[in-house]
Amino acid sequence: MEGTRVDRWLWSVRLAKTRADAATACRGGHVRINDRPAKPAATVQVGDRVRVRVYDRNRIVEVTRVIEKRVGAPIAQACYIDHTPPEPSTVGQPLFAHRDRGAGRPTKRDRRMLDQLGLSRRTS
Repeated sequence: MEGTRVDRWLWSVRLAKTRADAATACRGGHVRINDRPAKPAATVQVGDRVRVRVYDRNRIVEVTRVIEKRVGAPIAQACYIDHTPPEPSTVGQPLFAHRDRGAGRPTKRDRRMLDQLGLSRRTS
């Protein structure tokens, strides 16, 4: 097989959970083949470099084998070479904002600082 649709390939190598998710990522501009935006029907071939952002994670992979059907995870991982840089470590960073017990409600200044850090609990 020489090439296949990019949405089908992303689904078959398990970079996207469903083919619909892969197609949605393509339509949203989150998939690039050789640094060019890709539509769901774009053809992917051996040697292409695919950049994809799915589920809030950036992946950069190089196609080593073209498949159309979903296969087991070990076989799927053999179909691409992962060039994704490692994610920055979160060691030493607090997972949540800490307030002393009995400190009361946050002040307006405290809320602004929490919003700046993205740690606000408001759902507005």
